[in-house]
Amino acid sequence: MERMPYQPHQDAGTKIFPGAAVYAEMSPAAATTTDWKASLPVLHGQCVTLRELQLSDAASLLALLTTEEVSRFISPPPTTLDGFEKFIAWTHRQRSAGQYVCFGIVPEGMTTAVGLFQLRSLEPGFGSCEWGFAMGSQFWGSGVFEQGANLIIDFGIEVIGIQRFEARAAVANGRGNGALRKIGAVQEGVLRRSFLRNGQYHDQVLWSILSEDWRLQHENTGSSVH
Repeated sequence: MERMPYQPHQDAGTKIFPGAAVYAEMSPAAATTTDWKASLPVLHGQCVTLRELQLSDAASLLALLTTEEVSRFISPPPTTLDGFEKFIAWTHRQRSAGQYVCFGIVPEGMTTAVGLFQLRSLEPGFGSCEWGFAMGSQFWGSGVFEQGANLIIDFGIEVIGIQRFEARAAVANGRGNGALRKIGAVQEGVLRRSFLRNGQYHDQVLWSILSEDWRLQHENTGSSVH
């Protein structure tokens, strides 16, 4: 998701941060009844935990997501601690409105987020979404992305009811495109000059995952992230 749905000018200068949500681990039995608009569950993998962003994540996200290596293929992230605090507050408000979900990526043995996964509704009812991710380069190739992607796609399908996931990656972003291909996303085409970064337009690859394909893929491999 090269274009971040959050834009600083959307905030009216407020720094009010929602009270800490009460988190609960998601189990298969509870998946269909989880009230994700009230608070996000905690999703556990073997080497990663996904949870709702907290104010305490602002410093680590600032340090890890603003490097040139990470940010060159995404729209500019906040550049200050205050900016990330406002972004985190915005994610809570958008989740409460049922329009957007953002999970922090917390590798095993850590307590703060090193990146994030996002789901943004593309239609009323969240039947289809744009999804994306950003993560500190120190954790690339560690297996954290693949486990986290499985967790959030399962959550999107089983809890929110998403039928179609769309992801965009700049053609020049070989690592991002490779990661999407590896988890089973299907390349649908190239969106010409669709992403503006630093005054230059880039072509993007459009990827998709359909819920029925995802379920079939995991049935065939016998894998599950629950």
